[in-house]
Parts: sequence; structure tokens; C-alpha cells
Amino acid sequence: MKINLIELFEESVQKNPQKIAVIDKERTIYFSDLRRNAISLAQKIVYRHVEQNRPVGVFLEKSIESVYADLGILYSGNFYMNLDVKTPAERISNILKLTEPISIITTGKYFKLIESIVPDTISVILLDQERIGEGIIDEKFILGKLSTIIDTDPSCIINTSGSTGTPKGVVLNHKSFFDFTEWAIDTFKFEDDLVMGSLSPIVFDIYSFELCMLMAKASTLVVLPGNLAAFPAKILELLEKHQVNFLFWVPTIMVNIANMNLLSTYKLESLKTVWFAGEVFPTKQFNYWHHHLPHTTFANLYGPIEITLDCTYYIVDKEIPDEEPLPIGYACRNTDIIILDNEDNAVIAPNVEGELCVRGTSLAMGYYNNPEKTALAFVQNPLNKAYPETIYRTGDVVCYNEDGLIMFKGRKDNIVKHMGYRTDLGEIEHVIINSLKLVKNGCIVYNQSAKEITLFYEAENEISAADFRKAIGKALPKYMIPTVYHHLDLLQRNTNGKIDRLYYKTLVNG
Repeated sequence: MKINLIELFEESVQKNPQKIAVIDKERTIYFSDLRRNAISLAQKIVYRHVEQNRPVGVFLEKSIESVYADLGILYSGNFYMNLDVKTPAERISNILKLTEPISIITTGKYFKLIESIVPDTISVILLDQERIGEGIIDEKFILGKLSTIIDTDPSCIINTSGSTGTPKGVVLNHKSFFDFTEWAIDTFKFEDDLVMGSLSPIVFDIYSFELCMLMAKASTLVVLPGNLAAFPAKILELLEKHQVNFLFWVPTIMVNIANMNLLSTYKLESLKTVWFAGEVFPTKQFNYWHHHLPHTTFANLYGPIEITLDCTYYIVDKEIPDEEPLPIGYACRNTDIIILDNEDNAVIAPNVEGELCVRGTSLAMGYYNNPEKTALAFVQNPLNKAYPETIYRTGDVVCYNEDGLIMFKGRKDNIVKHMGYRTDLGEIEHVIINSLKLVKNGCIVYNQSAKEITLFYEAENEISAADFRKAIGKALPKYMIPTVYHHLDLLQRNTNGKIDRLYYKTLVNG
């Protein structure tokens, strides 16, 4: 029985020492060298900090370095927290204040971006100034310390949007990743020849799953640079060049590829399996992929970060008309889906909507240093009065269809999936109104069809979109900056005197 993820990696390296682990542009690294670098970095962490089960930040682009940084943190008996190098320093500062990592791993280039906001209590390891992989490495000492880490210990923190302006740090453990990874391997019959086209940023849970597959099946990770998202043809060229056979992508880029008819040129003959998750994939564009790649298995996955990747899946094995939505399917193995109505009764009948709730090993441990938010989302199962049993309330509205498949209907609250990121519209409002004080009042709504974040605001004078974007961009990442702005003398109120959000939501969505 394996009790931490590094034990999977140790086994894979032993079997495949000279196999390529990561392809990063023109650079590659073998599994044996990746292991040596990871253990070397772990030793540097351990020599600085005797504690275990503490967060360690990684402030790097996705690269060979980010992979061995995450592995090195796990070898050190701690858990990684990947940070986005494109995130404004103020937001990074909020994350650091909340999580208090013992160290940050970065390079001189990226450290310049956050040097002014990193407190002295956090040690900084600059990879370009360290002799990673060189010198004497006490493997026995590192592996001995690692042996005390068990499967319910944290493996990573993934930060997600929070309504107060500070992201919530979702804590995931080794056990939940074991559970999902084993399900994936068994269900999709993944072999040791997996070549993954990695497009998601390192802050996504998708990247953490790719890391798990690298550890569990000695899978090769092909880094697809984030700046190529605007050039889909170049991404497809890389997929063909490296004979990528597995993708786990957010649908946005797949929609662009469909709209540009690129699969008529790029046949992707090596591609065996495609997963997509993170947002709704319009069926018309999905069918384009399905028809052009008949040799490929496609699966629609669903699940918030709090459920360790995903909790439902649907392997598309039949024709679905363009005008019908794709199901999110069935529960993954060892996961139970409960649909609750407004009175917390179980919904079983077809086409009756309720909130999707989840129980099982896949659940996150909660939000780091945030017991209040944890208590609101991770609650006692109302259907079980006999003993303690936690469920996670997703806030997503779903129903069963006539075939027993789960269908996604929308959100109960202000959280949307935008460009693959789970985005709390309340956080954007908080920053614009309370932190930056750009306007008196504002209402953020999401245009689902146009995929646009829209701001209606009260102000004495109209503010240009360029000025809004410049100011907001100093506090929020690019994907959270509104696209459309509407200046009003007074926002519509409801009978309670509150801003009528439903009115504006209806206004932009029809």
C-alpha cells in the first residue's frame, strides 16, 4: 500500500530511468535526472526548515523547473502551492498573508516581480542561483523523513477566487489524488506510453493531475507554452511533432480550433483520449472535434477544485445534436453524488433540479486558514443523522435526465467558470468598489453566450474602459478584468433597496 504520491514516482523512476519525463520547448529531462533535481531541492528545503506538512510556494512559469519544484516539495514532506507569475503583486501578497508559506521557490527574474511584498519570514530559494542536482545528496535522509508522511496529509494548495478579495486556498491531500488517479487509469486503460499535451497553467488542478500521471505511469509531460493560446495552429503542430496521445483541456481553446477549422489540416493521428472540463463545451464545436477525430475517445468531466479534479464524467459514445447540451454524466468510482432540493431532500425524479453535493474520498480537506468558509461549504450530510459524514455543497444546479445522466443547469450563486477559471464575481466587485474605490456602486454579471464579464456601475462621470482595465489589472489577474462597462447614474434596486442583480443578469443574457 502506498501512502504518499512520491512512492508512485519512486517506482516509476526505477522502471523508467532513461525515459523522457518532460519536454519543455527544446529542452528535455529524463526521469532519473528529474528525480535527482527534486531530491536535491528537497534537501535545500529541509536544511532551511525542519517542519513538515507546511505550504511551500512556487512562483514559476510551467517548465521543467516547476515540475521538479513541486516534486521536490513533496519529497521534503511539505505541500506545494503554485502561484501564477502573471498575477498582480497585491493579490500574491494576500495569498501569502493567508497561507504563510515557509518558503518560495522561484528565479531571479520572477522574484523581482514580488520582492517588495514577500515578508522576511518566508525564505526564498532562487533556482538559478542554486546548484540543483549537484553536490552531495543524502537520499537516505530525505526518504527517511518522507516516510512519516501519510495519505491524509496535504499534497497541495490550489487557490481559487474568493468574495472578500483574497483567494481561498483549497487543501487537497495525497489520498484524494490517489483515488482520482487510480480511477482514471482503470477507467480509460492508460498505459505507460502516455504523452500529455499540457496547456493548463500550473495553478490549475488539471496540471496537478498531469503531475500525478507523470508520477504514477511515467507519463511524458509536453509543456505547451501559455502564450501559444492565441496561436492554436502552433499548438496543434506541437501535438503532432511530439505525438501527443492525451489532452485534458478547458474547452475555450478547443472551440477556437473548431471555429478556425484547423482539424482539416492537423489530423492528430496519435491522439487517443481527450478530456475536457472547467466550463460548458458548446455541442456544435464539440461535434466538430468528434467528427474529425473518430479514432479518439472524448470525455466530458465535471467538478470544482474542492473535489480533487472532477467527480462526474461522460464518455461521449453517441451522436448528440448541436442544439442539445452535453451531459456531465455519472459519478466517478468511489464518489457519491447527492442532489438536494431547497429543503435538503434528495432529488431522484428526472428533470427536477437541485444542488449537486458530493461525498467521498475525493473531498478536499477544506480551505487553508479559513474555518468559516470551510464550515459553510463542507457540511454534515443532511440525509445522514446517525454519524458524522461530510459532504461538499457545490452551489451548482443539476438534474437527472430520462436516461439517468446528470445534466448541468447553472449556478446558485455568483461564481462562474470563465476562460477555465472559477471566478467569483463578488470578488471583482469587492476590488473595484472597496479596494480600488473606482466607483460608488457596481454590479458584475456574466454574459453566458458571449463569455463576457460585464460591469454596470454608478459614478459621477463615465470612466473609459482603458482606465478601468489599467486600474483593475493592478489588483486582479487578466481573466478577472471585465470586458464590457456600462455607466449609469443610478443602478436598478429591488424592493429591499438592494441592487437588482437578477435584472442585470436578465438584461445581458436575455
